[in-house]
Amino acid sequence: MGPEDLPFVVAEHLAHFPDGFFARLGRGYLTAYTRTYLTSPHAVAYVAEADGAPAGFLSGVLDPVAHRRHVVRVHGRRLAARACGSLAVRPALALHFLRTRLGRYARKLLPARRSAPPPTGEAAIRTGATAVLAHVVVASRVRSYGLGSALVRRFTEDAAAAGCARMSLVTAAGADGAGPYYERLGWQKAGETTTPEGRTLLTYEYDLTLRPSRGTAQ
Repeated sequence: MGPEDLPFVVAEHLAHFPDGFFARLGRGYLTAYTRTYLTSPHAVAYVAEADGAPAGFLSGVLDPVAHRRHVVRVHGRRLAARACGSLAVRPALALHFLRTRLGRYARKLLPARRSAPPPTGEAAIRTGATAVLAHVVVASRVRSYGLGSALVRRFTEDAAAAGCARMSLVTAAGADGAGPYYERLGWQKAGETTTPEGRTLLTYEYDLTLRPSRGTAQ
């Protein structure tokens, strides 16, 4: 994925995940946040093409702790300014943020801001880290092309090459989620959580240490 792909990626993200908090902050904030995947050495982002045009994308993180540190250090002020501007014109969303997310974000982001870069260098991935598949979308016009499985396979290969021990993702429970799809690719249900909005999310994991005997998450 490159900067030229951001309009397509953001439009598809808004179409498929309109209820996500970052999506509700607006196109400008979502574009700025998606851009962090392009600059972080701990994240990956791909775009799949069909008939010469973008048709799907995947964004993921190979080392969540290090990626969070990078986002805060490199993009933190810009993202904070955009978020404040978005919340200022969305008072209901701002109240929701104060009630449900401010404390959780502070607990995650403040330690990342205070911590020093790892001694092994900015680009090092911690061996045994859990890679997180953040978002994967395939445009409806090409759902039968196998692009989704190709994107997941590429992420699997990069996570394994980086030394990650497993992969993780969350998807909505029920008919709105993609749980059965990931189960067909070899992912295992690992837990269930509830969002501040009351939505039920399922957590799935894929053990990369067993990958040779379980397939390629494709």
